Amino acid sequence: MKNSLSLEDIYNLAYNTLTKGGSCSEQAEAVAQTILSAEQDGSVSHGLFRLPGYFNSLKSGKVNLNPNPSLHKVTKAVLKCDGDRSFAPLIHKLYLNELIKSTKEIGIGVLSIQRVAHFASLWPETETLADNGLIGIACTSYLPVVSPFGASEKLFGTNPISFAWPRKNDHPVVFDMATSSLALGDVQIAARDGHELPVGTGIDANGNATTDPNQVLKGMLLPFGGYKGSHLSMMIELLAGPLVGETTSDITEENNIDDGGPPLGGQFILAMSPEIISGLDDWDKNAEPFINKLSNLKGVRMPGKRRHINRTSLENIEVNSDLLNKIYSL
Repeated sequence: MKNSLSLEDIYNLAYNTLTKGGSCSEQAEAVAQTILSAEQDGSVSHGLFRLPGYFNSLKSGKVNLNPNPSLHKVTKAVLKCDGDRSFAPLIHKLYLNELIKSTKEIGIGVLSIQRVAHFASLWPETETLADNGLIGIACTSYLPVVSPFGASEKLFGTNPISFAWPRKNDHPVVFDMATSSLALGDVQIAARDGHELPVGTGIDANGNATTDPNQVLKGMLLPFGGYKGSHLSMMIELLAGPLVGETTSDITEENNIDDGGPPLGGQFILAMSPEIISGLDDWDKNAEPFINKLSNLKGVRMPGKRRHINRTSLENIEVNSDLLNKIYSL
């Protein structure tokens, strides 16, 4: 069963739930907007589905109800943020503009983030950079739910990575993907709705292949693409952990309060100016023909295109009734 909610209803439900959980208004606004954007973009696994976890992290004390994050300019190119146990969308709201400003000045910039709870999609960060004429790359780690290629023991998070390429006269090209075979939220929704998973998604607790999402949740996910996805996941563990002064997923789990919400960890965001790096005012002259050729190939759907189409609709959004009842009960 599903209920129909307007975009305003979704935002208000998220904002009111977060403030009922004790969050200050500014943090609740940032997270509610992130949830609304995910629902509007069609990403049900990162919208209201995440709200109970956000709420639980506020109530458990893991996430700061009234955080006081800070930004330190280490060099002209490196910005370091202490999130003060906040939800990551608040940090993006406060400091992405600083990253944009410094990158446009010197050509490249890094936002190194510590002590945040990241539970959302990554494309809002990279797309913001691309909307400002910059190339964006972002990644974050999580808790161990993925076994490295060849192993049957959890070590990696789902470890998503997002990339955005700006376009002067069109929407940016943006992808956001887990390095696991499937995002954990999609597995959880499949378990809730009684759907089987594609072959190769994960293994059960005994290391046996399975398409049962409940058994995968008791066992572990596999990396996409075998050893290639496994290596990318390893890379993200290092970029979003040690490089930003944070822990890898296995150590994050040891320090985590198991409240059903996101762990506290790090995020790595890289911005690049194509104009400065290429040395060309018409830096897109070689990119646009390639993008157009790719997008016109039969069977190809450019990453991010469906999200931009979804955003043109102001119609109500269908939300799982059991999820809504769970949220109302909070």
